[in-house]
Amino acid sequence: MTPTSIMSWMFKQAVIVMAGLLSLAGVAAGDTSQCACDVKKPESLQGRECSLCMEAEKQAPGVEYFVLKDTSPRKPNRWLVLPRAHTAGGHPLHELPAAVRADLWRKAMAVGAEKFGIEFAVAYNGPKVRTQCHTHVHVGRWIPAAATEKFKLVKRVEDIPAPADSGVLVRPVKGGYLVLTGEQIMETALVR
Repeated sequence: MTPTSIMSWMFKQAVIVMAGLLSLAGVAAGDTSQCACDVKKPESLQGRECSLCMEAEKQAPGVEYFVLKDTSPRKPNRWLVLPRAHTAGGHPLHELPAAVRADLWRKAMAVGAEKFGIEFAVAYNGPKVRTQCHTHVHVGRWIPAAATEKFKLVKRVEDIPAPADSGVLVRPVKGGYLVLTGEQIMETALVR
């Protein structure tokens, strides 16, 4: 090997290592399982990961679910649907009562149909990549290239699974819902 090819190889290895480290840092930063948001302690809601908890607190007491435009400039075509109620820790979807989960999916799909017609999907990211404590579902235009044979058909919204260890992607179709689980980041199937 020439000195130039050795340097090129070393540079490539350094890039691979840095990409791996950045990836791990992103996963660690996304873990909301130890969420410290506590509505009884307003000072605890100052962290970025608690901003949706703050938004929930702004809602009228009788509101069950609410809709927000995603404020990320990288996601100008996204909406979020959230329950007003808080749950413990990182507010995971699987800890919501089944009826509340079903209502949340219905509300998110109604927002999707209103905003995007039939070309929408809804997504919930897994616990390792979520950056917000409060439960929220992403709503956006479906990216057809995201289709995979891993989707399973479920007939009723009540049958949409809520795994503790992964995200959920739901696309309504004739006769039910195509559902994907088993992956952490699901919102990438939606147009930004």
